[in-house]
Amino acid sequence: MKFGVNVPNFGPGTRPGVLRGWAETVEGLGFDLLMVSDHVVVTPDVAEQYPAPFYEPFTTLSWLAGITTRIRLGTTVLILPYRHPLLTARMAANLQQLSGGRLVLGVGVGWARQEFEALGVPYGRRGALTDEHLRAMRLAWQDEEDYRAGHIPIWVGGGSDAALRRAVLLGDAWHPLRFTLPWVDERVGRLAAIAEDLGRPVPAFAPRILLRLTGTPVTGEGRRAGEGTLDQVMDDLERLRLLGAETVLLDPFSGDPDETNHPEAAWHTLETVAAAYTKEHS
Repeated sequence: MKFGVNVPNFGPGTRPGVLRGWAETVEGLGFDLLMVSDHVVVTPDVAEQYPAPFYEPFTTLSWLAGITTRIRLGTTVLILPYRHPLLTARMAANLQQLSGGRLVLGVGVGWARQEFEALGVPYGRRGALTDEHLRAMRLAWQDEEDYRAGHIPIWVGGGSDAALRRAVLLGDAWHPLRFTLPWVDERVGRLAAIAEDLGRPVPAFAPRILLRLTGTPVTGEGRRAGEGTLDQVMDDLERLRLLGAETVLLDPFSGDPDETNHPEAAWHTLETVAAAYTKEHS
C-alpha cells in the first residue's frame, strides 16, 4: 500500500516558500503522492473550510513539478463543472507531459452552492456536467498528436450511489474523503455490487483520510479513520489495506486556519506515522 499527503494550498500561512517546504518534506519522507485541493472563488461557504488565499491547483502543481523529481502530483479533488472540459483536458495533458507522467487527476462534482453561482454554473446539473466533462476529456485525450496525455489516472470522489457509478463507468479509482470506517466498509461493498450490476470491473480504492494524532484514544461512533492515537491510526491503515486500498492519502489539516502558519507540526505527524508504518511492515 502506498501513501500520499493532501497539502494545504490555501489559508493565511500559505505562500510559495511554504508550498516548496511541503513538497520537499513530503518527497523527502518517501511519500508516493502529493495532492492539492480546488476552488476558484473563495465565496463565504468556501471560506468556512478553505480560507483565502487559495492557490489554483494546476498552476501550483506545475510549479511543484519543477521542484520535485519522483513524487506523483494530483488533485483532491478538481471540481470538474467549474472549467470547460477541453480546458481541463489541455491543462491536465500538459501537466502530465511536463511532469514526466506523474499526474493523478482526482475529480468531483463540488458542493459550494455560492461558488457555483459566482461562476455561473448550474448547481443542480453538477453531477450530469461532471459525467459529460469526463467523457469529453477522455475523447480529447485520444488525439495523441495534440494532447499527448498518455494515461492519466482519474480518481472519482464522492460517496453517493451516483458517485460510485461514476467511478465504475468513468474512473480508474474511487476516492472517498474523510469518513468513518463503518461507512466506508459499507460503501466498498456497494461499489462492488454496482460494478457487478454494470458488468464492469471494480475500480481501485484510493481513500483520503483525516490524520490527527491524539494522546488518548478517540472513541464513539463518529470517530473518523485516521483520528486518534498512533495505535488507532495504524489499525485504521491496516483495515483500509484489507479493504483493498492501493493508495491512502493522509490529510493533516484539522480545520483551523492558523495551522497553515505552522506546517512543521503536520510534518512531524507525517514523519511519525511514516516511521511507524515502515517499522510495522518491515
